[in-house]
Amino acid sequence: MSADPVIDSLLVALDARPDDLPLRLHLAGLLLDAGRGGEAIAQAGQALARDPGNVQAQALMQRALGVPEAQPSPPAQCPAPAAPAGDDPLAAYEQELADVVPPRFARAGDEPEPVQGDSDRVYDVESPPVRLADVGGMAAVKERLELAFLGPLRNPELRRMYGKSLRGGLMLYGPPGCGKTFLARAVAGEMGAKFVSLSIVDVLDMWIGNSERNLHELFEAARRSAPCVLFLDEIDALGHKRSQVSSSSMRTLGNQLLAELDGMEGDNEGVFVLAATNTPWDVDPALRRPGRLDRVVLVLPPDAEARAAILEYHLRERPIANIDLRRLVAATEDYSGADLAHLCETAAEFAMADSVRTGTVRMIEQRDLERALSEVRPSTRPWLSTARNVAMFANEGGVYDDLVAYLKRRKLL
Repeated sequence: MSADPVIDSLLVALDARPDDLPLRLHLAGLLLDAGRGGEAIAQAGQALARDPGNVQAQALMQRALGVPEAQPSPPAQCPAPAAPAGDDPLAAYEQELADVVPPRFARAGDEPEPVQGDSDRVYDVESPPVRLADVGGMAAVKERLELAFLGPLRNPELRRMYGKSLRGGLMLYGPPGCGKTFLARAVAGEMGAKFVSLSIVDVLDMWIGNSERNLHELFEAARRSAPCVLFLDEIDALGHKRSQVSSSSMRTLGNQLLAELDGMEGDNEGVFVLAATNTPWDVDPALRRPGRLDRVVLVLPPDAEARAAILEYHLRERPIANIDLRRLVAATEDYSGADLAHLCETAAEFAMADSVRTGTVRMIEQRDLERALSEVRPSTRPWLSTARNVAMFANEGGVYDDLVAYLKRRKLL
């Protein structure tokens, strides 16, 4: 409930009379005065959609977007105050602002506070708010996740009857930017579970043995938070093929990862391991052994339905007019979710730059998105080219049969 009852009353009145432009513009002005710029932009944008030439709506949009108005020439600037006297003026300023700004360099005698055991280590354990319904498309991937994790969790009696354990591992692979990380968060949100993300930078340490210790502690954090989704991002970096690794420390780290996945270092009941990689052919085969990351799911570039949902999501908070969504969806085949977000951002930049240049605020139009299409190219095509070679010459044991089927449907194989 808003703290301003007048704004709340106007919102209710506007729901009943959505075409009342004076009321909508009055509300936009109040929202601006209340510091609620995003809501003011939405109201001014709707007013411009109904009456593009409305001067008051254009002025409100300019205020909301921060477009500078013509100002008189500023007075001559006063010279900067002289630095405090002394041999080191910067040190004098630093001493004066010591209560606000930390010192630039540590000085002799400054010692860090000692670490007090594991309690001082920070683990980013989240409770994601997103659900699988927030993920556009990916019906086959969602079905596989339902079989592997979500179904057994929702049906404990059946799980016990069939002897299904609440543990497991699944590796997501596909082109970059197609939503593997977002999907992992959505799985945790759907389960009502905690979420711990682990990448190689969270593990590696310059001292011998510390990397293995860090990896163990991160797994222990997930075990303490069970039920928990432990997300291993860029698993090809952490679990690269040991036959191709020349560093003995990286081979030892790979062995530690295998031991953690097997539960040799602790009970993994209630810990769901999701891994993601763009290059599954670089992952050590031992990681895909049954009981570890034994299920592999291909996350493809979004289909037409998913592209429409992603474009709508990234345009919904922006002032738009006369957008042909069907035409955009047809023109963005092979675009990843990240590519589509960048496309909308680029179109918004073009419209905003035009508004600043002309002094007249306008909506984001089809021409802006088509201009963005000429600049933002799909980033998945190099990956598909590499994947084609893998599917043709390295599909040992049928690991990449789903990739082969996709490439054949696309007539890329």
